[in-house]
Amino acid sequence: MPARKTQNWLPGIFNDFFGNEWVAKANNTAPAINIIETDKAYEVELAAPGVGKDDFKVRVDDNDHLVISVENKVENEEKDKKGKFLRREFSYSQFQQTMILPENVNKEDIEAKQENGVLTITIPKKTVQEAPKCKEIKVK
Repeated sequence: MPARKTQNWLPGIFNDFFGNEWVAKANNTAPAINIIETDKAYEVELAAPGVGKDDFKVRVDDNDHLVISVENKVENEEKDKKGKFLRREFSYSQFQQTMILPENVNKEDIEAKQENGVLTITIPKKTVQEAPKCKEIKVK
């Protein structure tokens, strides 16, 4: 039986918790994104082969949204001996993804690294502090 195009592939609890903004893409050429949850953090992986670390901008805005921007410019040219263009190619691509951060994250310790064409953003969860234990006070 063929899958419906409107079928949502994410579990319902994921959508309820993060909202659809986590996976909404502006167009079909947007990089693929993986979101992984561990006990201590969320990891966002963004596939962007050929893009250097200086082409990425990652920030948390005033509304506690994680904003990932990519801007990539490539220009290649070949010239003959007289300096005329035989072929000239250039490309420009831009992408931005905004994700709503859950309340249980530590925004100050978010880290990002780019390696082998993948941008990995580690969003640590807040540590749960134990509530102070009740202490019985002896009446004298």
